[in-house]
Amino acid sequence: MLSQFNWRRPEILLLLLALAMPLSFGVWQALLNNFVIERAQFTGAEIGLLQSVREIPGFLAFTVVFVLFLVREQRLAFISLIATGVGVAVTGYFPSTAGLLCTTLLMSVGFHYYEALKTSLALQWLPKETSAIWLGRTVAAGSFASLAAYGLVWFTSDRLQLDYTWIYLLGGGITVAIVAALWLMFPAFEQPHVQHRKIILRKRYWLYYALTFMSGARRQIFVVFAGFLMVEKFGYSVAEIVQLFIANHLLNLYLAPKIGRFIVRFGERRALTLEYIGLIIVFGGYAIVETATAAAALYIIDHLFFSMAIAIKTYFQKIVDDRDIVSSAAVSFTINHIAAVVIPVLFGLMWLASPAAVFWCGAAMAAGSLLLAQNIPALPAAGNEVRWGQGATSAAG
Repeated sequence: MLSQFNWRRPEILLLLLALAMPLSFGVWQALLNNFVIERAQFTGAEIGLLQSVREIPGFLAFTVVFVLFLVREQRLAFISLIATGVGVAVTGYFPSTAGLLCTTLLMSVGFHYYEALKTSLALQWLPKETSAIWLGRTVAAGSFASLAAYGLVWFTSDRLQLDYTWIYLLGGGITVAIVAALWLMFPAFEQPHVQHRKIILRKRYWLYYALTFMSGARRQIFVVFAGFLMVEKFGYSVAEIVQLFIANHLLNLYLAPKIGRFIVRFGERRALTLEYIGLIIVFGGYAIVETATAAAALYIIDHLFFSMAIAIKTYFQKIVDDRDIVSSAAVSFTINHIAAVVIPVLFGLMWLASPAAVFWCGAAMAAGSLLLAQNIPALPAAGNEVRWGQGATSAAG
């Protein structure tokens, strides 16, 4: 029976690539703060610069369209992941501001190009009827790999007492080895439709662009300020923060595939409605929470709701012209990162006056997203992109 199972399929490749990425990025993320302070003597100014440089490739993700003139999409995804692994692998050899800026830029270019290409390939390869289920499985696979990366960092640093250089080399090297094996083992899958090789912005995709921008804005509040709240207000240690990460990924392993099936059964509008109502409550909770335990519960719930963002991708898959997928995925990744450039700085200043105000703004963003989500038709399709406004038809649900 097992011999009859065809594992050399596009969806299996997507799952394995989803496993490969966090094994290097998770190691980089887990070690970064300790490494830059102990070895590179970073202050807040240098770490801020480093994080800004890391976000630049995300903002410029649309340039992947032009690279595809030279390299096929699947091959470029392999190359991007290898660049990520190499960037992480050599990080330990360059404990200086200039060195870390260079290795981080290499890692980040690979990471953000891969993320844009992953979305594009998934929307092209996966059947529209069940794509949410497979996307949920890739989220679960990424969570499993992240747990493995955290375990690797703990074992090699705490038990084996390895130097940072060797841990970075091991994490990045594993990703490179996995991707090289996948490159050799899997065939070059044909793209169902010839893709446009230019930047495309279409009026009828306006709701997708708006939902994507709002998703990126809210995510910055979670990534930058929710964790900061845990440390500044409640005194969480590094170990306790890592425990929260582990709890998040363990729950994702179980729930992400179920979220995918929920989207298939109930539709994108209902899934996003549930997410945004939940996020309004969570962000409001952050603003008024007074106990460390309640804050931890909010943090975990917050992370789980973001898995429902799968519904934005499946909504777009149903309305997009099949030839626009590559360009639109790259452009949407740039739109998602506009907030990453602006919000940390502006809301950081707001934080000095009132941390609660930052989270009330997050609740307002979630409310705006909730209103936008109500414009998703019951049966999204090309020509039936929204219920009201540009692109609405009599068939709208």
